[in-house]
Amino acid sequence: MHSTTSLVSRIKRDHPQFAFINGNEFRWSPDTMTIYIDQSSQDFEAFVLHELGHALLNHKSYHRDIELLKIERDAWSHAVLALADVYNVAIREDVIQDNLDTYREWLHRRSTCPSCTATGLQSSKGLYACLGCGTRWKSNEARNCALRRYSITH
Repeated sequence: MHSTTSLVSRIKRDHPQFAFINGNEFRWSPDTMTIYIDQSSQDFEAFVLHELGHALLNHKSYHRDIELLKIERDAWSHAVLALADVYNVAIREDVIQDNLDTYREWLHRRSTCPSCTATGLQSSKGLYACLGCGTRWKSNEARNCALRRYSITH
């Protein structure tokens, strides 16, 4: 295992088109071509490669929540299949699945009807409708804050 500093140094050398900034979370910013890294993370190397996967796959945005889950899965696949061997990093399946579970849970919470708790369908970005009771609601982004769902009709 190598140090986190040498891994990031090597990635910077290999991919000078991206900036790397220390932060309190891992994330990819396509607007600034920046990978934010959390050096205190227990699985630092895996998450660096995951965010690099987003960058190399040119992930920019999504329109439906389910697309975000696909983007996340694709970034992990790229990290495992194309980057892990290159950078001599072992990425554990439980790390991947635990991370994807956070998105699955987020997706489920956003799509749960605030009136009857049935699972609704997303009609457009942030808008949902319940097939059970007819309630329509809007949801905030809530990836890094408390989920809020606002009923539009019932």
